[in-house]
Amino acid sequence: MKESILQLSQYNLWANSRLADRILTLPPEHIIQNLSSSFASLRLTMLHMWNAESVWWQRVKLKEIIDLPMETFNGSEKELVSKWKSQSQDWINWIGNSSEAAINHEFIYFDSKRNRYKQPVREVLLHLFIHQSYHRGQLVTMLHQLGGKEIPATDFIVFTRKK
Repeated sequence: MKESILQLSQYNLWANSRLADRILTLPPEHIIQNLSSSFASLRLTMLHMWNAESVWWQRVKLKEIIDLPMETFNGSEKELVSKWKSQSQDWINWIGNSSEAAINHEFIYFDSKRNRYKQPVREVLLHLFIHQSYHRGQLVTMLHQLGGKEIPATDFIVFTRKK
């Protein structure tokens, strides 16, 4: 299980990086332009994706009071992408250094509504990486709405072929 989750974490960073790096080539006004999606812009979608990774990181690390990057971050798009990639790399490092027991460990956490849950770390990680794929699809759709060309492929199979 650990090797599969490690591979998903590596894929997550690779795919997020490909899209984020493409988005950073856009004119700044396009990155914040209101578009039709779950979040109103490319920036807000990327911020949500980083926020999700950060929140789950803090929960897995058993942090009692969760910091929400979405509520406090006001840096540039470049800084946002850097922090998001760094968080994704943290997952890779943590999973790579964890035992199977740590990956399968059940832990207790609270959601944003203070509901209590107990789940294995592996289920949280699978959720996180699937969640990221969902929003990467939205980023691609938003890039198409902006008339984007040369949108990088982020399919898992493309990632595995690069190895």
